Order: sequence, then structure tokens, then C-alpha cells
Amino acid sequence: MKPLFAKQTVRKGVSAHSAIGLVCCALLYLICVTGTAIVLFEEIQRFEQPGAPEMDRIAPQAVDAGIANVVAAEEGATPTTHLYVHMPTEALPRTTITTDTQAFHIDAQGAIAVPEENAWAEFLLALHYRLNLPAVWGMSLVGLFGAMIVALAVSGIVAHPRIFRDAFRLRARRNDEVSTLDWHNRLAVWTLPFALAIALTGAMIGLFYISGYSLAAADYDGDSEAAIAPVFGTEPDEDAAAAPLPKVTPALDYMARNYPEVRVSYAILHDPGTRGQHVQIVGVHGQRLIFGEYYAFGADGTFNGTAGLADGTLGQQIAASIYNLHFGNFGGLPVKLAYIVFGIALTIVVSTGTFIWLNKQDRKGSPRPSIRASWWGITIGMPLGILATLAARMTTGNEAPFVAIFWIVTLAAVAIALMASRRSTIVKAKPAVPEFAP
Repeated sequence: MKPLFAKQTVRKGVSAHSAIGLVCCALLYLICVTGTAIVLFEEIQRFEQPGAPEMDRIAPQAVDAGIANVVAAEEGATPTTHLYVHMPTEALPRTTITTDTQAFHIDAQGAIAVPEENAWAEFLLALHYRLNLPAVWGMSLVGLFGAMIVALAVSGIVAHPRIFRDAFRLRARRNDEVSTLDWHNRLAVWTLPFALAIALTGAMIGLFYISGYSLAAADYDGDSEAAIAPVFGTEPDEDAAAAPLPKVTPALDYMARNYPEVRVSYAILHDPGTRGQHVQIVGVHGQRLIFGEYYAFGADGTFNGTAGLADGTLGQQIAASIYNLHFGNFGGLPVKLAYIVFGIALTIVVSTGTFIWLNKQDRKGSPRPSIRASWWGITIGMPLGILATLAARMTTGNEAPFVAIFWIVTLAAVAIALMASRRSTIVKAKPAVPEFAP
């Protein structure tokens, strides 16, 4: 029977398949690298802008003064639809007010101190969250890679029945394939609970858009806000008629009187300056994984209830716990350091997994020198790209083109590795010059 494709076509198909696999591994590696770095997101912000005013707490009246000052600074521009006040927290003891277009740090009296300048931290977060792609596509892709890690972890256990029995068998001194395989298997076992937790929560976060839109299309006539309302609560009807700005002091005073054990992390003004405006307080509960509870207030300070993230249905509480569990935002610095160690281990597992596959191809007589060189370029180039963006932040400032710098450095590292590999191949293939006796 005649083959469906010619040999040359099949050969090209195999090369294309390998290249696509390399791209997938590279993106998975990038997600692990940036995820490890972004555990210190708050600390990175403080490092980026050390001169911003810091405080343990801020008076409610100073928050109102800060809101008024920021809104006045935007006079003449398109009114913001949301205004976020980041209250001082243990990890980030700063008060920052963010609108739809800009953000400012304010001092303890509510005066505007300096614009917020944390573009490098935001770049790292966006690189991890959505790979610098549009939000819907990028987050969905990252979510799919989270599901891929789960599949890799489970299939790895199935493929290695002795993986737990050999958990402490590490032949690290052997500078060969056995050492690479041992590092891969041992770190995979030691980080298995962490990898599963991170992968599952990452998949849930990343696939939020797909699941939300699917649910909205199926049961809510395409209304995405209505689809997530059972989890995060509903919002009042909009009314665009002009109105004075609401005061957050009554809401913050109410929280201090009735929920003294709750630490306020955000005060959010929805549709400020309109008759439909309302205030939402995000309160952090100690000894809980949830990122916080939503406390709803009217523009006049009337308390309208909670969303139920702290004491509602089990599904609500699980949904509210995913973010902190994924990023290690609980337990303070010790937990963050543990996440960094496990994140580095997971990154090594991903990196060595590709080298193990390449070694297997070599043993089968089908070496992939170009892919091996490209993978070396990726594993070295991506961390170098992140360091290059940090250097640009320190020298050029907040406006440095971080995305371009990162990808240029990464691709340059791959190109250099490929050229070095090909030069080495040419040298090895060059015939020896015969020697003639005089």
C-alpha cells in the first residue's frame, strides 16, 4: 500500500512536531520561572520604589482626603469607573490609590506623595499570568498548562512504579544521564503535593475566562456578571447621574466597630461621582486561606451585607482560597520562602524532563542537536532575560520596554546556542588531514 505522505514530508512533520513540543516546554518553563519570582510580588514593589511613604495604618479621614486629592488630579479627564484604595498591609505597608488610568502613593495625611512606579513587578506578573498575550488568550493558555502539569505529575507516577521507593536515591555525583534522571525523579517526588496544588489552582485561575463565559452562555444569556454573582456577589443597578463622592470613613468606622478582628486590605469605590456609586471593603480574615471577604456599603455608609466568601457555601470559600494558595499569600515570609524553594525545584523538573527526552532520542539513534541547543538557550536565556529587564529598570527607569528586552535576550540566547551547536557539528564532521611522511 502506498504511504499517505512522502518520506520528506514525514521528516518535516516530525521536525514540526518536535518544534511545537519545544515551544510548549518553553512556555511551561517560563510559567514556572516567573511564578517562582512573583511569590515576592509585594517585596519587589517595595524594592522598585523604596522612597514611597510607608505606614502601619492610615486614618479613615486621611483615606477620604487622598481620594478627593486623586479625583481632583484627574479633573477634566474621563471619570474613572472604579477607584481602588490599597490599605497598608504587613507585606506592603503603603496606601495606594488606583484609578482606571493611573495610581498614586499617598502619605499618612492623604496628600499625594508620588506616582506608583512598579512597572517591573507588573511586567513579571503579566508574564506569568498571561505570557504577555491579551488577557483572555494568555490566561486561558496558562490555565491549560496548569492542567498539563497535573497530567505530567500523574503520568510520571504511573510510568515509574518505584518512584516513591527510590525517593532518596540520588546519584548526583555522576555527570551523566543517570544524574539528570535522578534529579528529575527525586525533585518530582519531593515537590509532588506542591506541584499538584499549584497546577490545580493555576488551572482554575487561568481557565476562569473560559469557564465563566461558558457558564454565562449556557445559563445566563451571555451575562458574565450574573454567572459569577453566586460566588462573588451582585452589584446595585447603575445610575450615571452626577453625585458627590461618597465618604469611606463611615464604612471603615463600621468595620472597626463590628469586625475588629478583620484587617481591611482594600476600599473600592464603584462608579464614583454618580448616583449609582457604592463602596466595597475587602477584609482579610486571619488564619484563613481566603483572600478576603467583600463588605458592601451604600454611598451614605449603610452596611448592605457580605458576599459570603468567609462563611458562605463551600464553593464560595474554595473559590476565595484559590488565589492565596497558588501564590503563597498566607503564613508570611516563611511560607513565601518555602514556595520559592519548591518553585525552583519544579522549574528544574521541567527543565530536566526535556533533557531526559533528548537523551532518550540520542540512545535511539535519532539525536536532536538543534532542539538540544535551543533548549539550553531557553533554560539559560529566560532567567537572563528577567535579569536584563531588572537591569533596565534600575538604569532606565519605570518606562523601560521590559517585554521587548526580555524576548530579545531570550531569543538571542537561543540563537547563540544554535550557532555554537552547528559550529561544533561542523568541526566534528570535518575530515582529518592525512599526514605524509617526509
